[in-house]
Amino acid sequence: MNIHLIAIGGSAMHNLALALHLKGYVITGSDDQIFEPSKSRLAKHNLLPKKIGWNPNSISKKIDAVIVGMHAKKDNPELLKAKTLNLNIFSYPEYIYQESKKKKRVVIGGSHGKTSITAMILHVLQNLKIDCDYMVGAQLKGFDVMVKLTDDAPIIILEGDEYLSSPIDRRPKFHLYQPHIGVLSGIAWDHINVFPTFEKYIDQFRIFKKMITESLIYFEEDKELRNLAKEQGECKMISYSTPEYKIEDGVSIINNTPLKIFGDHNLQNLNAAMLVCKELGVKENDFYKQIKSFSGASNRLELITQTNYSAIYKDFAHSPSKLKATINAVKSQYQNRQLVACMELHTFSSLNAEFLQQYNGCMDESDIAIVFFSKEAILHKGLTPITEEQIKSSFNKENLLVFSDCEKLKIHLQSINLENKNLLMMSSGNFNKLDLNEI
Repeated sequence: MNIHLIAIGGSAMHNLALALHLKGYVITGSDDQIFEPSKSRLAKHNLLPKKIGWNPNSISKKIDAVIVGMHAKKDNPELLKAKTLNLNIFSYPEYIYQESKKKKRVVIGGSHGKTSITAMILHVLQNLKIDCDYMVGAQLKGFDVMVKLTDDAPIIILEGDEYLSSPIDRRPKFHLYQPHIGVLSGIAWDHINVFPTFEKYIDQFRIFKKMITESLIYFEEDKELRNLAKEQGECKMISYSTPEYKIEDGVSIINNTPLKIFGDHNLQNLNAAMLVCKELGVKENDFYKQIKSFSGASNRLELITQTNYSAIYKDFAHSPSKLKATINAVKSQYQNRQLVACMELHTFSSLNAEFLQQYNGCMDESDIAIVFFSKEAILHKGLTPITEEQIKSSFNKENLLVFSDCEKLKIHLQSINLENKNLLMMSSGNFNKLDLNEI
């Protein structure tokens, strides 16, 4: 198979390129910008394009399939050439489905927790030597790539994002996988540039539920999911909630199993992962034996460094619900320490003046709250500028600190005495390339 990837440098796309290369396919690709770690990882396998930019001459009848990444535009010259030649054109999720038609497909969906649940399932299956393919949205310890596609694995575990599939396919990614088993971890409005009302956003999960042929595992403490579960459907409904646990010497214990992860949200994710594994034939005792060594997915309450009196974590949290859950997790785990919580407004939704109001009260549990936003990011996304006053009013948190200058934020963070304090850095971006290890 000869496969060409347009926008090969993306996080998801370069991992797909690596997976198909390791499967033995002939891979070519292009992009107008490629950053680390994609650049080095592609170069290691001789998949890095020789020139940066788009080259329509690289598209010919010899190509069996063209895969288009979200970074490409509708008028991409390579895409237009592929259409002219009537080649097979796929979005990223469409092609994943093509490679997994004969497998049992497990799709993990929801507004939050997808990566963590997927990572937990993969950790347990790998430890039990249960063969499966996968696609996950973060680099996991013990896994070389974020996408694995083989001919032999009978199961594939897929993180099911509700965002758009490609510039020419406006369907949510998780609508394209045709799941046998599905998970919904919760519904909290996001991606308002695509789903301008909460009802339209909920509809995407309703469609997903109707596609499931075997069972849907859902978080019953979520009001929207409870309502969705009551709607008529063909699949078996399996609910889960927050498990009972205790904390001893800073360690969360569930079913007499000490864990490396903590917080209600993570333990809810653990319950979802356990139920998926049970549906795949894993005994509950075997699940707990393996999950105790799981230390989390990259950027999901990831420990940067710690001392006897302080710890620094980073997390992908950026939406109001994720922010609140992550802050509460750290506060509950370290009840004798103050929490310095710093988040970046980075996504289209979070930088939107109207959506900002959704953040009301979500940092209340932190002792010191800091918000960073980049004026350049607002310009780049073509949004109306927001002010520090708007941010302070929206979060409604006393003494909230707001920064738009990365260097000033860095100086302020370094000035904080962290004795008996934890620092929590939350963003789906990188605080304008702030070096957390240096801080």
